[in-house]
Amino acid sequence: MKKSIQIAGAFIGLIVGAGFASGQEILQFFTSFGWMSVVGTFIAMALFAFLGMNLTQLGSRLQTSSHKDVIYYICGRYLGIVVDIIITFFLFGVAVVMLAGAGSIFEQQFGIPSIVGNIVMTLLTILTVCLNIQKVISIIGLITPFLLVLVVIIAGYSFVTMDVSFYELQQIADKQNTAAASNWGVGALLYVSYNIAAGAAMLTVMGGTVKDEKTAGLGGIFGGIGLGILILLINLGMLAKLNTITGADMPMLFLANEISPIFGIFMSIVLLGMIYNTAVGMLYAFTARVVKPELPRFKLFVVLFGIAAFGASFIGFIKLVGTVYPLVGYLGFTLMAAIIVAWFRGKQKAKNAITGINA
Repeated sequence: MKKSIQIAGAFIGLIVGAGFASGQEILQFFTSFGWMSVVGTFIAMALFAFLGMNLTQLGSRLQTSSHKDVIYYICGRYLGIVVDIIITFFLFGVAVVMLAGAGSIFEQQFGIPSIVGNIVMTLLTILTVCLNIQKVISIIGLITPFLLVLVVIIAGYSFVTMDVSFYELQQIADKQNTAAASNWGVGALLYVSYNIAAGAAMLTVMGGTVKDEKTAGLGGIFGGIGLGILILLINLGMLAKLNTITGADMPMLFLANEISPIFGIFMSIVLLGMIYNTAVGMLYAFTARVVKPELPRFKLFVVLFGIAAFGASFIGFIKLVGTVYPLVGYLGFTLMAAIIVAWFRGKQKAKNAITGINA
């Protein structure tokens, strides 16, 4: 159970990066659709738990150190090539988004030029990825509980101080032009799709550190449920204040500052921690796909890829979230479908084996 909880914490920490914890992703894929987005959050929770369970179990079964083995296992040789390229590209893309997010926080919260935040986060990420995988997993899961506490406080504050009716909030949502999908259902599916496309690599690697498939699978389930709860709380908190957060790079940070400037500072620190978590996971998984972690040149490639991500991070945080994520989200549907098909095949094989034994 201890190992399952550690995997769950790392799963949440991996997915909850700049866009998620700041509220920008949730705003674009959920909150902008009004109250029906609440249904979307439960769909996302179920899918995260199911897909997380499958990926960690496959990683455990294959004892993999890279996502390559698992992707080719569930997708086959030819489709596997396409999905592998998509995931590898997106790992780098998310790392870039995280560095841009760090710059946004430095500028919005502390009035420090964004380039300083980009540089600090790049250096910390590179140094951490040069550690071994067990240390990386431990670090990634540490900050998650702090985020949950802060999100609960912000959501509660938003509802207590809500100054417009539910009907008026829905009207405001209907006028939003921040949505990254055509409707709330597609938004929820896209959100899970691109996050799984981004998180699949590290999920399989985390599963590969455990020999017991059940333990690994439980970690995936617990992590998926935890992600769903966080999405729900952030979504509700922002819905209640939709009339005030529009246009903010970091909506949750905006609400935290409404509570208190000191609380805003705490939220900034936690957000930076979550960005750091995701940046570390993405850069590690991307580099591990190109160079085996046990090879001496692995660290050299970590530095090179980290510098390249730093250079790309100047495109801008909101622009990156709104363009890179939806694009890979649609492509990530292929991976989701492959995981579901692989699960059904596994169930059928198990059923056939039992039938053969009984016969």
